Amino acid sequence: MRQYILAINPGSTSTKVSLFDGQGNQTAQTIRHTAEELNSFNGVMEQKAFRKELIKGFLKKNQVLQAELQAVVGRGGLLKPIPGGTYLVGKDMLDDLTEERYGTHASNLGAVLAYGMAQEAGVEAYIVDPVVVDEFEDVARISGLKGIERRSVVHALNQKAVARAVLKKDGKNYTDCSVIVAHMGGGSSIAAHRRGKMIDVVNGLDGEGPFTPERTGGLPLHDFAAMILTNGWSLQAVKAKLAGQGGMYSYLQETDLRKIIGKCQSGDKEAKLYLDAMTYQVAKAIGEMATVLEGRVDRIILTGGAAYSTALVDPIIRRVGWIAPVEIMAGEMEMEALFEGVSRVLNGSEAVRHYR
Repeated sequence: MRQYILAINPGSTSTKVSLFDGQGNQTAQTIRHTAEELNSFNGVMEQKAFRKELIKGFLKKNQVLQAELQAVVGRGGLLKPIPGGTYLVGKDMLDDLTEERYGTHASNLGAVLAYGMAQEAGVEAYIVDPVVVDEFEDVARISGLKGIERRSVVHALNQKAVARAVLKKDGKNYTDCSVIVAHMGGGSSIAAHRRGKMIDVVNGLDGEGPFTPERTGGLPLHDFAAMILTNGWSLQAVKAKLAGQGGMYSYLQETDLRKIIGKCQSGDKEAKLYLDAMTYQVAKAIGEMATVLEGRVDRIILTGGAAYSTALVDPIIRRVGWIAPVEIMAGEMEMEALFEGVSRVLNGSEAVRHYR
């Protein structure tokens, strides 16, 4: 009897796998990959067979046959901009991912691995709410310089999942409400959700919004342009500075917020100033999204790994609590979100989408 849904979430140094039974009970494992293992491959796509065998080992360990799978779902990778939803994995999607037409990232393996496992099981493969979900209103795309458009790059999978979960607890539907979700981690994204769509986002990957442990966020453009010219940086060097070498790392040579908070608690005034500035900027960005929703906000939700820390969330709540009630959903629920997206399609409450 087919009763399990297999969820696959590939990361740069791990592969998260979960099995969900008919009642939604989850069996999960994070399979870690050493640098030596991954360095033996020439790129992400060459890791497919290696990771696939590990996933099969996970099934064997839990005494589940591929013939017992009802569906397989993978984390969505770098694709062309698409609306949110649950997508069937097909040739067009696989071609874009394997040829890396829109960029290279470990998440590109999500659909590829899901499709391979599903084909062997004789079932369908899906992805849910990839990072390229684009539900912008036209006015949100305007950047201020012709030839450059604002992009939607956002933690869509977790953002939509926590919004649904919080509103369900309140007896409300995601498609009827307006919420602001701030996902805070090594990279952050803040989005205005209205009636089930993310109509605007603060895209930290492209250098918008608050700085984070490793990203610059928005910068004074004149001074940054002068710095680029002075140092003769290539485009790759600029990208590395914006996402990887910026933020807390540029100030303190540290990205671990636990250590930075520890410095603050030990009386490090410099560290406290930067931590205060980061929470200040997150709150400012939330306020910006409140104007997008014209002040009609049902909930503000703080999520991501950084939301575990009261030293981070308390100052944000003090600044934005007047806008709407604030809910903390620390961590992420990506695996549950993958399962729930497929379940909505299988039970007929949501139509499957097709990538073209």
